[in-house]
Amino acid sequence: MGNLTNENISSLRKGLSNVLLDKGETVDDVLVALLAKGHVLLEDVPGVGKTVLVKGLAKLLGIKFKRIQFTPDLLPSDVTGISIYNQKIGDFEYKPGPIMANIILADEINRTSPKTQSSLLEAMEESQVTIDGETYSLPEPFLVFATQNPIEYEGTYSLPEAQLDRFLMKCNIGYPSFDGERDIVLSQIDGVHPLEKLEPSVNMEGLKELQQEVTKVRVSQPLLDYIIEIIRATRIHPAVQLGSSPRGALALTKAAKAKAFLEGRDYIIPDDVKDIGLKVLSHRIIIKPEEVIQGITNEDVIKEVFGQVEVPVGK
Repeated sequence: MGNLTNENISSLRKGLSNVLLDKGETVDDVLVALLAKGHVLLEDVPGVGKTVLVKGLAKLLGIKFKRIQFTPDLLPSDVTGISIYNQKIGDFEYKPGPIMANIILADEINRTSPKTQSSLLEAMEESQVTIDGETYSLPEPFLVFATQNPIEYEGTYSLPEAQLDRFLMKCNIGYPSFDGERDIVLSQIDGVHPLEKLEPSVNMEGLKELQQEVTKVRVSQPLLDYIIEIIRATRIHPAVQLGSSPRGALALTKAAKAKAFLEGRDYIIPDDVKDIGLKVLSHRIIIKPEEVIQGITNEDVIKEVFGQVEVPVGK
């Protein structure tokens, strides 16, 4: 990694750590998603910093940010935009929706109908939207950060598996430590939010360079086989009804490469796969109903899978 690359990573880490205090692991997770060009599902209780984190990232990059509040009456056209007849030109004209931004915060995505949720599918997978037969490309970079409350289920719609699979990672932030919570209060005690102090630190060219460097991170044959074995193990686990698809293997490889890059290496090691694996795979499997009743969770199964698959040594 060159000096400029190191500086860009350090400035992004420092900037995000200033707005999301005491959460270095979460900051790195977001940077992994950014470098791997992946979307993130943030599942956590209100007030722990999900919105601040995403706003901070957009501000550090100096790119366009849009927040979409997902409600039961939100329509697909409210997200993607709509074609309206323009009498002056005698033809239909596309009026872009909030999806036409670089970073989208899909707030409380599980509160809107499945029809509206599905309006994000094409955008997340192909970076484009289709309105009345016309296709419109989304700006680059394009990242979706969706949030949902894991506690409150009344009036919500579970995300369909096809949509969940589009997220590179599912993360939670969690409550801060005692010292962290004290620092949060002190950082805003003068009435000025740390977010207001952020300035763009990495331009578009710098971001593209970082993302390009991640693609060059090497994956040895034993490590690739290790990833494939993990994915296949999710399909034969006795508690699993539906295991991870090949998209999971692609996602785990991309995330592991980004993780290695963050650690300053141009090759991945087993720890990169294990460190990021739970967040990449836990939302890609379905547990059998009878196992759910017994208290088995997706996270339990993924941890067990990583414990069972043999780790390549000295590769």
